[in-house]
Amino acid sequence: MMTSQRRYLVISATVFAVVATAHLVRAIKAWPITIGPWNVPMDISWLGAVAAAALSLWAIVLLRERNG
Repeated sequence: MMTSQRRYLVISATVFAVVATAHLVRAIKAWPITIGPWNVPMDISWLGAVAAAALSLWAIVLLRERNG
């Protein structure tokens, strides 16, 4: 049976992995994003990919600690 804390960590790891992948794909394919008059720089996606991947890995590490 999955505890609520374990469920939270699994969902968090998954969501952050998806967000990291989206940022990475956007940065690699150089997809433009414009919000109003502002063109979002690619650096934002590289930074977002690293940050989201770090949060996903952190959740995975916590999951492994809880299992061990």
